[in-house]
Amino acid sequence: MSMTSSDQPILSVRNLSTAFRVDGQWRTVVDTLNFDLAPRETLAVVGESGSGKSVTALSIMRLLPEINSRIQGEIVFEGQNLLALPENEMRTLRGNRVAMIFQEPMTSLNPVLPIGFQISEPLMYHRGMDRQTADREALRLLERVRIPAAARRLNDYPHQLSGGMRQRVMIAISLACRPHVLIADEPTTALDVTIQAEILELIKLLQDEEGMSVIFITHDMGIVAEIADRVLVMLKGHKVEESNTADLFSHPKAAYTRALLSAVPRLGSMKGIKNPEPFAIIDPVTGEPHKPAPHDFSVPETAQPLLRVQNLVTRFDVRSGLFGNVSARVHAVENVSFDLHASETLALVGESGCGKSTTGRSLLRLVEPTSGDIQYDNQSVRDLDAQGLRHMRQSIQMIFQDPFASLNPRKTVGMAIAEPILVHGLASESDAPDIVAALMRRVGLEPSMASRFPHEFSGGQRQRICIARALALKPKLIVADEAVSALDVSIKAQVVNLLMELQAEMGLAFLFISHDMAVVERISHRVAVMYLGEIVEIGPRDRIISEPAHPYTRKLMQAVPIPDPSHRRGRRALTTSELPTPMRSLDFVPPERHWMDLGHGHFVSDLVP
Repeated sequence: MSMTSSDQPILSVRNLSTAFRVDGQWRTVVDTLNFDLAPRETLAVVGESGSGKSVTALSIMRLLPEINSRIQGEIVFEGQNLLALPENEMRTLRGNRVAMIFQEPMTSLNPVLPIGFQISEPLMYHRGMDRQTADREALRLLERVRIPAAARRLNDYPHQLSGGMRQRVMIAISLACRPHVLIADEPTTALDVTIQAEILELIKLLQDEEGMSVIFITHDMGIVAEIADRVLVMLKGHKVEESNTADLFSHPKAAYTRALLSAVPRLGSMKGIKNPEPFAIIDPVTGEPHKPAPHDFSVPETAQPLLRVQNLVTRFDVRSGLFGNVSARVHAVENVSFDLHASETLALVGESGCGKSTTGRSLLRLVEPTSGDIQYDNQSVRDLDAQGLRHMRQSIQMIFQDPFASLNPRKTVGMAIAEPILVHGLASESDAPDIVAALMRRVGLEPSMASRFPHEFSGGQRQRICIARALALKPKLIVADEAVSALDVSIKAQVVNLLMELQAEMGLAFLFISHDMAVVERISHRVAVMYLGEIVEIGPRDRIISEPAHPYTRKLMQAVPIPDPSHRRGRRALTTSELPTPMRSLDFVPPERHWMDLGHGHFVSDLVP
């Protein structure tokens, strides 16, 4: 829908300007922004990392610290100017009539409280429920956002959940009080495509039931095309374009909007192309495409793989009872085997909780495998002592999913990037700043930012810092765990091109863990699909994308949002059943799997989802 003159907006933002005090000077990050939000409407706010999208949301919620921020203008919600309300009235309104889903769940959830209590708390505070009723509603909300084994998860703590499951808990908390306006700041960034589709459907359903309006902040233009009624495009704190979704996609007026849409990876665009290809980068001023320098991304023929994983098993004990006896086991990774050659990219895809990240961590022995063999560069990783493991980790680096959680908040980003270089004795303290500056430039950051702390960067910028740190030791293999999931489309294209350029120059191998199938298609040579800890299909990227053989792989492909409003999917029934759980009894024996060879290195398992 689009707003007409007869609609009374539920939220009006007028001449909003937000500034922060930096080194004694006020720096404006949102400048005279104006927009309206109609009842039941979904407004998508898009733009590059650092464009002011999240600051706009925090300004509406009045969550910016008064000591070093300044908000001017008017934010009128249901006839009240939120900027004029006393703090106690804002506290009553937040989470009740206006709710927000934040980008990074680990920084929003309380690490010392069970997730069930964190969902029950706003229900007791805002809706006056008693504890027992609130707990029942919390369980229902966890089931609606498809937390596996929801009843058993109520007493879990945030650190016990995967990144995707933590985000689902945040969504459950935000929707608990059925708000009139929901501000969703990258709510599906950490989620795989199937759960993302479920969450988008859940938000649509609640809009219909409650007349809820949504401000959807995202960098995924496929989601914009799927869910948004109107789109607001921001650049450097300014609104550059606002239009209904169909018009914006078909006839973008601003050069920057054209550049943004041109950078969107589209599933199927690599059909018939054997090797990976970098993205064409669009100049935001001229709108003209810039072709990256040509590189050979074919994998050299070598008899010996750089990494060979055979029958890898990683399980976690589940303890219960007064004495903490082992009562069950989580079969996080079960009988996983694959090879990875130098200069090759193997993408590992699947739903949140399927074992992708645990597989990556097991390779570096960040979690200890239960059994199986990991051969890296002709040495057994599982047989290494502490010194050998430290040396091995110099040539295998990992980029983690949550950049904020993997950066020390008390160290400047320059120190964070320099630390591994100094620890491994690869440079002197006098040479380190120059190396840090060069690394920051390579990932699109200004070297002058090296003196800042992690909290002073946007989510996308923090991820680029982690990529720079991973490159510091000049590794042979990088395990990239959702390395570009937090990046907007244009920066994502640049970082993917950077990774591919480094691969061509240095012969880097990548284990690319991702839920973004369009990026997987662009960057990978081969794809392995995981389900409940097992690989169910593995083969060349073009075969997996265009000719998926396993039912679960086909389900993944069908769930990918298409960045075209004319292909918007119809309403689907919301699935509220629990996902199958990898938790097994102590006497469980995994069944023997049989594989079908489809030729050209394409194999499919007989595991039925």
